[in-house]
Amino acid sequence: MPEGDAVYRAAKRLRQALDGRVLTRSDFRVPRHATADLRGRAVLETVSRGKHLLTRVEGDLTIHTHLRMDGSWRVVPANRPAPRGDVVRLILANARWQAIGTRLGVVDLLRGDQEDRVVGHLGPDLLGPDWDAAAAIRNLREAPETTIGEALLDQRNLAGIGTIWRAETLFLARLSPWRVVGSMSADELEGVVTLAHRLMEASKDAPAPVTTGDSRPGRAFFVYGRARRPCRRCGNPVSGGELGPQPYERLIYWCRACQGG
Repeated sequence: MPEGDAVYRAAKRLRQALDGRVLTRSDFRVPRHATADLRGRAVLETVSRGKHLLTRVEGDLTIHTHLRMDGSWRVVPANRPAPRGDVVRLILANARWQAIGTRLGVVDLLRGDQEDRVVGHLGPDLLGPDWDAAAAIRNLREAPETTIGEALLDQRNLAGIGTIWRAETLFLARLSPWRVVGSMSADELEGVVTLAHRLMEASKDAPAPVTTGDSRPGRAFFVYGRARRPCRRCGNPVSGGELGPQPYERLIYWCRACQGG
């Protein structure tokens, strides 16, 4: 599933292409909204909220999309033929650009006053203007028996972090993903959320991060995707596995020597 920084970059692309321009085409290729027609309405703004995208349109309407595992937004010139096939879920176009959403996990058309229905459950957004480390820490403390690895992925605690920045944050903090929140000190929790915020802020305007096999300084991850390869800090093999109850388990990478567990 894309990280919050990737969703932030998608929102930026959509803003540049759509905001302030009148739609000449809106093609919802999902049964629920197949007859919706937003032509003639101006796009007011596009914002990211954690891993969600909200595109606000004249007439107090909001297009809510979520990339889930495989979704993406691509912006191309308006005169380019639109792609065919069932992977396209939504096309929004104006006189100059068209934004093509493929394999989107969620496509909703809501009234503006219904936005809380889809994003109201989210904790403070790591990349949003409402970022509040203290609130994120309070949310984490509400389930003291939960492992920090699971708690960081719970978007109700803090919104936007995924498996990549969870692994990198916990490695840099020298914390085991299996450490329970209730055993962590206030300083440790503050360090974790502050570090996650700093990592994602540094990444949000950068090109998509490199995964494995890239040895350029500053581009490769410390542990994510590096199972059985040497830890960049101590040289011992990086561990890989799954964390969380079925069917919600997610991949986790960590160094047993540096982090324990």
